[in-house]
Amino acid sequence: MSVFTPQQAELAPLEPESSALPHLSKQFWSLQIAGWLGYAAVVFLAIIQPQFDSPGFNLTGQIVNLGVESLSGFALSLIQWLFIRRIIHQPLQRTLFISFLSAALLGLIYNIIKLASYKVIVHDQRWDQAWNMLEFGGWLLFSLTTMFVWTSIFFIMLYNSRLQKEHERLLRAQTQAKDAQLQMLRYQLNPHFMFNTMNAISTLILKEDNDAASEMLDKLCDFFRHSLEATEGSRISLQEEVRLIELYLAIEKVRFGARLSVRYALDPDALKALVPNMLCQPVVENAIKYAIEPSKQGGEISISAKRRAQQLVIEISDSGTGNDSMAVKGFGIGLNNAKSRLDVTYSGNFTISLNKNAAGGNTVTLVLPYEVD
Repeated sequence: MSVFTPQQAELAPLEPESSALPHLSKQFWSLQIAGWLGYAAVVFLAIIQPQFDSPGFNLTGQIVNLGVESLSGFALSLIQWLFIRRIIHQPLQRTLFISFLSAALLGLIYNIIKLASYKVIVHDQRWDQAWNMLEFGGWLLFSLTTMFVWTSIFFIMLYNSRLQKEHERLLRAQTQAKDAQLQMLRYQLNPHFMFNTMNAISTLILKEDNDAASEMLDKLCDFFRHSLEATEGSRISLQEEVRLIELYLAIEKVRFGARLSVRYALDPDALKALVPNMLCQPVVENAIKYAIEPSKQGGEISISAKRRAQQLVIEISDSGTGNDSMAVKGFGIGLNNAKSRLDVTYSGNFTISLNKNAAGGNTVTLVLPYEVD
């Protein structure tokens, strides 16, 4: 027995990165509003509330000052967000340096606003009255930390959005590469099948069997008309695939007549499953080439399909000619094409096996994921 379990198909290259920047989102505004409300709550609980029993405590001034502090911080962090969005596509180290430099500048501005507001609203002083380096430095550390934290959060949000967009582009590129590869493999079948069929028609003409040659040409046109209708997408239902096989076998019956017999055993659930278009035709063609054509008595081809849990099992058997010609030759153009197409479609999640039957002949077994439209 020869069993093939393919490895995962190669990934397609990334397309060039788009220069489009992410828009302000509901997520940003939710985080911005919740973050500064949380900031106000922490300052109130940690700094203002413990001063309730202090002599001369100005609760109204503290609350108003907290509102000014939170709103000014909200505005400055929004400016930082807009600034980072404009430079996010520069090299990472440069972006980080410029962003945290701007965060330091905004932190300094924020510190001046906070300290000035505190002097004017809480203590009824001039905004620049009685400043000292110790007081300014103590407030500055907290202001810088606040802006640095927001800058870090913005980086996480923007780079996460950027990674998601790159992942989407990667998936689109992989899908396009798969479609192109499947199309190439699909086109490979046409000349292969056409060569064999036209060769048979040529033989009939040489034998002056013009009626059979004409009938074969008519059925060939019918086959290609249906195959074009059925192959607008990369996959079709197994029922449509069987219809194409029946048309193909009708062509071959013109050539072989009573020497070719066909038997079907198809589970209704299996007929609903999706398969790559024209997957089975090259397998059936191989069976005719190696089992029916060499035998004067001809033979039988059996096609069965069934659902097994979440798998679709398709078996194509021939009665054989008493030799191992197909087993020796193995996977020719048609079967290798089918294997390649399955590899692209299912990324290794399938098996193809070629077994020799005890009574003679061979069986090709395809095990695919069971998927419906």
